Amino acid sequence: MDVTTLYSIGELSRRTGLSVRTIRFYSDSGVVAPTTRSPAGYRLYDLDALLRLELVRTLRELGIDLPMIRRVLDRELSVAEVAAAHADAMDVQIRMLQLRRSVLRVVAGRGSSPEETKLMHRLTQLSGEERRRLIDDFMDGTFGTVDADPAAVAMVRAATPDLPDDPTGEQVAAWVELAELVGDEDFRARMRRTALRQTAGRPLDIEREAGEELMGFAHQKVAEAREAGIDPLSSRAAPVIDDLVHRFAEALARTPGGEFRHWLAQRFEEAHDPVVDRYWRLVWIVNGWQVVPNLIPVYPWLTQALRNDLAA
Repeated sequence: MDVTTLYSIGELSRRTGLSVRTIRFYSDSGVVAPTTRSPAGYRLYDLDALLRLELVRTLRELGIDLPMIRRVLDRELSVAEVAAAHADAMDVQIRMLQLRRSVLRVVAGRGSSPEETKLMHRLTQLSGEERRRLIDDFMDGTFGTVDADPAAVAMVRAATPDLPDDPTGEQVAAWVELAELVGDEDFRARMRRTALRQTAGRPLDIEREAGEELMGFAHQKVAEAREAGIDPLSSRAAPVIDDLVHRFAEALARTPGGEFRHWLAQRFEEAHDPVVDRYWRLVWIVNGWQVVPNLIPVYPWLTQALRNDLAA
């Protein structure tokens, strides 16, 4: 054999950029075996060994493990097949890293406690399939035995939350809150009541008792307040509430005091459960949808303003 075509470990190291120790490890493990040995017993490698080493280095730098590389060198798998499989695995790793980054940003921004941090990490670690199973369990447990409108239930199922691969901090926080909410039996009962009431399409007792004219006036005044940007928890809402309370008290022959305001808030709250409303807002945030006004915006505003007035 012409010794000029053979390379020592030192020469391979210079040509491939791999350390002598690494080449010796590959040689001992049979990944790149020496072609022959010199009279003094030193390992010598031919051009094919040099090319194999360069391929090993490239694949290792791409993160492919040694057993997989051995299968490529033994022609059990092609480089393309290994690359495709590794790219898929890296996609999963990238998604997990992105999710962890989002969790860390939420923890840093909110100053989360150790308990909250553990919960957030545990819930966001769920796979996409596990997250879907969590929501499916909520849907089955909430509507499985309820005689609700199938179309309404289908609409709720269609609008399931789906945490993106690279969520914002707001989406992570919303998902964590949502995951806790759907497992709460009280919330499930409230969702069932809301679905049944909406399916029946019946008016609220307060709407029937107050009459169409007063309800129309209330809708108009609250809509105007919302358009003017009046927060129901601000002092600017007080004149609107005072006027409406007196009108409802007169129509219902009641005294417009604190007890009546509390009763009125309860009646309007039946139309639009704030916890159910919170669920939908969280779904919008998690899915990255534009948060739209409530389907019935009057009652949440009115309820908030009445309860704030009582607290004040």
